[in-house]
Amino acid sequence: MQNEAVEKMIVWIETHLQEDLSLLQISRQVGYSPYYCSSRFHQITGQTLKSYIAGRRLAHAAFMVRDTNRPLLDIALCYGFLSQQAFTRAFSQAYDLSPAAYRKNPFPIPLAIKKTVLFPDDTGEKGGFTMNQTLLTDAKIRVEYIPEHGYMALRDEGVQEYFPFWQRHNCDETLGMIESLSHIAHPVVGIHTAGWFWKNEKRGYTYGMGVEQSYSGSLPKGFTLKKYPGSYYLVFYHPTFDFLKNCQEVMDRVETLAWAFDPKILGFAWNEEDCQMYQRHRPETLGYEVLRPVVRV
Repeated sequence: MQNEAVEKMIVWIETHLQEDLSLLQISRQVGYSPYYCSSRFHQITGQTLKSYIAGRRLAHAAFMVRDTNRPLLDIALCYGFLSQQAFTRAFSQAYDLSPAAYRKNPFPIPLAIKKTVLFPDDTGEKGGFTMNQTLLTDAKIRVEYIPEHGYMALRDEGVQEYFPFWQRHNCDETLGMIESLSHIAHPVVGIHTAGWFWKNEKRGYTYGMGVEQSYSGSLPKGFTLKKYPGSYYLVFYHPTFDFLKNCQEVMDRVETLAWAFDPKILGFAWNEEDCQMYQRHRPETLGYEVLRPVVRV
């Protein structure tokens, strides 16, 4: 399957970014000819292998600039640049500031993100090489408390779901901006967190990240920052599941329960005027969750 071949390339590249990568090396690792690897990667991702690797190296280098005190020359050599000047030139062209300036003030920059090319409608023998062997269950409910926090996000009143949202917004640029702010993510709400809000009795969709409530730094273009008090949440969830085979079924089960549930059954009322609704989607490590804020009655 073409997508599986490209996914294998992406996974292998991600763990070898500090090495001298070549098309021949990549082809040997995934078991396809260099021509097949090059052409299929470009066809499916819209990027050449060379440009993708360069972007991911620069993104990893940016994390090292931001999060460590290593000399810039060391970072440059670590990620394949021949000199600090070459690294500075590439960094400045990509992000419109130098590595030294970014280290002093790490504001949002559009990092090149790791590609995802396998989705639930992909098929293959045994469902694909990244799938988990898990069983479907009924959606369940638990109560969770989330402390006060801020939530910076793109907000769109015109859509209610993930894929329609990204038809209206630049996915790669947005995810890259969020990724560049991973060092300030709220420990509970986290990074790359989606959700919903009510506007004129209709749900809108959001995508962004949690930050500490005291955050007052830079925001990515188009983002808004809203601050929320601590609140209990009803968490409607399904444990880890087979993403390629069962994603839509799992989401349907969880959301059917979440949107029709009467919180009075558990002694609560919805608190969605004061707080944000959230969505956690991590099939391999967490499962799927819809979080709706509540207050005790």
